[in-house]
Amino acid sequence: MPEETGKAQAVYPLQIRSQGDLAQVISHIGADPRCNTYFQPKRRTLAFYSPDVDYRAAAFLKQELLARGGDVVVARHVIDGRTERSAVLLLGTEGQLLALLKKAHSMDCWGLAALREALAEALEKSRLATWRFSLPGGRELVLDKDTKLMGILNLTPDSFYEESRLKDERELLTRAELMLSEGAAVLDVGAESTRPGIEPISEEDEMRRLLGPLRALRREFPDAILSVDTYKGKVALAAADAGADIINDVGGFSLDAAMLKSAVETGLPYVLSHIRGTPRIMKELPPYEDLLSELNLYFQEKLLQLEKAGLPRNRVILDPGLGFAKTARDNLLILKELESLTVLGCPLLIGHSRKRFTGSVTQTATPEERLQSVTAISALLYGRAHILRVHDVAPNRQALATAKAVLESQPWDS
Repeated sequence: MPEETGKAQAVYPLQIRSQGDLAQVISHIGADPRCNTYFQPKRRTLAFYSPDVDYRAAAFLKQELLARGGDVVVARHVIDGRTERSAVLLLGTEGQLLALLKKAHSMDCWGLAALREALAEALEKSRLATWRFSLPGGRELVLDKDTKLMGILNLTPDSFYEESRLKDERELLTRAELMLSEGAAVLDVGAESTRPGIEPISEEDEMRRLLGPLRALRREFPDAILSVDTYKGKVALAAADAGADIINDVGGFSLDAAMLKSAVETGLPYVLSHIRGTPRIMKELPPYEDLLSELNLYFQEKLLQLEKAGLPRNRVILDPGLGFAKTARDNLLILKELESLTVLGCPLLIGHSRKRFTGSVTQTATPEERLQSVTAISALLYGRAHILRVHDVAPNRQALATAKAVLESQPWDS
């Protein structure tokens, strides 16, 4: 019997963004639920980039991944040996890349051993989805795909965003209470501005501004999670004694050599930031040659230093340092390629609030005019960044809630 013609057949792409998305489709189709573990490694094509590979290793990777259904982008002269080094872009599903690693298991020539280990670690670390940070008093900070907000409390008289400057303890406590009621998971207290071009202040001046208000916050909000924004080791130790739960170091322990020891000594979760130079001179530094690779290597080295000093990776949160020695283009690229940092195995904190680059596209000159750009970025970061450091909790919470509702919608919700 001839097949009926003229009947429409629906065929369309689905956005399979997560393991949950795939599991929901499997359930809807009526497949055996046990097949979920079989299909998960096939649900998306992954892309891993490495900037400097021996041409023979590049040729090997291309040949072997092609044989497994993937592919590798290499320099044009890899095939005839007219180049010694090549960047590579590996394209394949998780299953195909794991099969490649298995094939390369015994290959230790051409730098393949180091590349194999790096790719295996990248695959493993990029699967991490939840981090649990124990805090003083038996409390816990859980970071996962449900992006959290960190409210900014500025005790500085010279912060770049004038409306965030708090005049006294009473205003501080009022602002803190408002932010907590609006949904801030963490409050970040800072007593020294680190905006570009600023001169540093002394440890004594910073502690004089910081410690009294910090103790007041701990007294009034005993269960609140309090972060202290400082790059000075002595201040970090004093803040820990005054009730801080997290040390947020914009300097990545490079602005004060004592911070490395202090971060380990406090035992608190530590925010490791990327920076070049100092806030005073960073605008004068030359551009990056390969920003994403430099970020990756910077964090690898810093994490290794922390681990050797005694602070394990599972106590570290990474901040790529938007606005610190970076152009507007650099900052936007980091936001677009944020997943390049997931291979480091730490949750990600993003501080984009009211910064100059957020107004670069919309030509908004002052921090007061940048809220719409900030909340648009926040929505784009839902499920990608784990903490957003913001001046305005309520509108950013609304942006995240909207993004969550869109991204978690399912075609067959009951």
